[in-house]
Amino acid sequence: MNAKKILIVMGSSSDEKFMAESAKVLESFSVSYDMVVSSAHRTPGKTRDLAVQARENGYGVIIAGAGGAAHLAGVLASQTVVPVIGVPLPSSYLSGMDALLSTVQMPGGIPVATVAIGEAGAKNAALLAIEILAVHDESLHKKLIEYRQSFTKAADRKK
Repeated sequence: MNAKKILIVMGSSSDEKFMAESAKVLESFSVSYDMVVSSAHRTPGKTRDLAVQARENGYGVIIAGAGGAAHLAGVLASQTVVPVIGVPLPSSYLSGMDALLSTVQMPGGIPVATVAIGEAGAKNAALLAIEILAVHDESLHKKLIEYRQSFTKAADRKK
């Protein structure tokens, strides 16, 4: 199966304000995605099903955004071999440090790629997902090269 879609999973609908950054990046690269809310704690069966069926549903990468205990990325990764990128989201108490540590501290054998906390992490998660897909997609590879070149030119103009 040639997986070309990205699955964005959020632990709560309140996480959409952060995960919308992933969606914006994917849209700018014309990469198909689905965005769903599924909690590792409140809807574990749904979360498991999303992970187990990810590959057969055409997903090449899963982006999981969650705050607090942030078990979502790890739970998804434990049920699939589709790459999972965890986006730690800020909570009202520890500003996302709890989510960062929960996401990055996976036991050996169940990898979760982890990016920065919040909006920057959501943006980078989408770019990393595109890079993963671009390994076997020349069109995406070229778009990434163009993106990087425009990014560099914009930085040079700011000097």
